[in-house]
Amino acid sequence: MVRNMTTNGGSQPVFCTIVPPHVLDRLARNEDPALSGPARRSLEHDAYQRTKRRLTTVIGAASAAPPAGAAADKPHRTVYDAGHTQDLPGTKVREEGSEPGSDATVNRAYAGLGATFELYLKVYGRHSIDDSGMPLDATVHFGENYDNAFWNGEQMVFGDGDDEIFLDFTIPVDVIGHELTHGVTQHTANLEYYGQSGALNESVSDVFGSLIKQYTLGQTAAEADWLIGAGLLAPRVTGTALRSMKAPGTAYDDDVLGKDPQPAKMEDYVRTGRDNGGVHINSGIPNHAFYLAATALGGYAWEKAGRIWYDVLTGGDLKEDALFADFATLTVKAARERYGTGDELQAVQKAWEQVGVRTL
Repeated sequence: MVRNMTTNGGSQPVFCTIVPPHVLDRLARNEDPALSGPARRSLEHDAYQRTKRRLTTVIGAASAAPPAGAAADKPHRTVYDAGHTQDLPGTKVREEGSEPGSDATVNRAYAGLGATFELYLKVYGRHSIDDSGMPLDATVHFGENYDNAFWNGEQMVFGDGDDEIFLDFTIPVDVIGHELTHGVTQHTANLEYYGQSGALNESVSDVFGSLIKQYTLGQTAAEADWLIGAGLLAPRVTGTALRSMKAPGTAYDDDVLGKDPQPAKMEDYVRTGRDNGGVHINSGIPNHAFYLAATALGGYAWEKAGRIWYDVLTGGDLKEDALFADFATLTVKAARERYGTGDELQAVQKAWEQVGVRTL
């Protein structure tokens, strides 16, 4: 049975987007209609989809089953085109095994679904999002100049961006991996989407989104850029990405977008009622801990640091309302159980110490 992501203390399903609402809120107040218009429409789209998901989702409903005869070690992908409407899923434009077409957005979405499936299967032995071969569906060209991408509990959805601030949301493969990982969390630890547990939910998606990009590019931890959404910002924006795991708070510093608000340490934890208690902001702290652990260990980050984080996410001991200290403690336990008392354990312990999170 599927446990849907919930809000703090409740049972309403959560709608997860890659661009934080505080970013779109700021854009929506801009005096330039070329910037404020798409942002306002994007916020309206998000509100509509969030409400629709809340009203139509059956808590505990079973996930979609793979088609009869489908190979367990192969993805089952379908890409749809919304035609700039909000209707989901849209018109089917590519299915598993079909050749690439002329639409680069469709092809990137298809490839990103496959890259995510491949990392989870080949590295962690996980068969799709739910570990039972769940079909991977995605809709592209959603809305008019829609400035976001999201996982709605059932599928991926990508906007084309406004070409002023954001480009096509299928460009960064880590964005695709990030959103699909919300589905993995939904089917495993089911972290509540509020406060520290919500920031952990976002961080886990950033971690595995980054690992999917690194795995696709064959990069070591030292070679990776550790950016989330590199290539997504339009040329006019002063910035490199949405977030930086290497240096939280440095991804952008722009007259229109403002400055990246992510902290890297607990002493700078942001207390706010916005964005579900700052889930996209405070995720910088566990993000940075993973970066520190992965780079200390060296080599390919998905092999050791990624394995430890995956063990915690799927091990059954992570509570839905977990705090940073709870998660950190479980990573130390997982490192010890898998690798003993060697470098792996020391790297994980030191990483959490450096970001100011005390293990229990």
